[in-house]
Amino acid sequence: MIDLHTHTTASDGTLTPTQLVEEASRLNLKALAVTDHDTVDGLAEGERACTEKGIAFIPGIEIEIDYEGGEFHLLGLGIYEWKGAFWEKLQILQVHRLERNLHILAKMQADGLPVEYEEIKRLAGGDIVGRPHIAQYMVQKGLARSIEDAFSRFISPGKPYYARKKALSLREGVDLIHSAGGKAMIAHPATLYIGSQQVEKVLRSYKEVGIDGIEAYHPRITIAEGAQWAELADRLGLLVSAGSDFHGPALPDRSLGRSSEGMWIEDRFALPFIPDSCGILKV
Repeated sequence: MIDLHTHTTASDGTLTPTQLVEEASRLNLKALAVTDHDTVDGLAEGERACTEKGIAFIPGIEIEIDYEGGEFHLLGLGIYEWKGAFWEKLQILQVHRLERNLHILAKMQADGLPVEYEEIKRLAGGDIVGRPHIAQYMVQKGLARSIEDAFSRFISPGKPYYARKKALSLREGVDLIHSAGGKAMIAHPATLYIGSQQVEKVLRSYKEVGIDGIEAYHPRITIAEGAQWAELADRLGLLVSAGSDFHGPALPDRSLGRSSEGMWIEDRFALPFIPDSCGILKV
């Protein structure tokens, strides 16, 4: 089996790329995509570890898209040209992320909450700080009961400390992923919150912009719902992927190698995103 949507300590996961690959090897996964938020900093380590374990490595990324009414994330799968120019283009995303984080903290500090950004950075263990790190910090400070509580009461859209992050347009995101040789996939499309009567029309318009496919199966939806997304993708001539959105033990509802309702992710989903010369999935 495989996994096409995972996160490491390079962004907001709790396992290093090497630890993630070790867990994938323990589960006998054949292919693994590392798709950290707005960064490729974990890809080199992940690639080395996958080579050592005999796992097909699929370099990836998850990029937020400017969108009203929901959450729009793009998975870039198979970004084999991630070094050099592509990495340089990502630096603007880091600026946008920092600006959003500081805005969140300013709101919290205005309410008299004892929060310091340098402490959150140390907690994150790297340069990429996301809302999950802020949520974890709030739990440590006794400001929230759990990560889920921090999100639901404080830092989700519509809550008092939420701040929207400046993001790329859909075309910019698609072009960026394509520039690295990757496929642009809509991550967890249910979070777009598109009405059932409009979804096909909207996806057709996204395909015209350059979308390559959708992540039909995700732990937050049922297998039946995933099958509906897959059927729609097939009808529109789009690729289909499946992933766990694994972040580590902090999110126990997401298990490596599993997606909707705990279904194992079959290796057929990986074939569009690996080189034809890769024989690992053909054994």
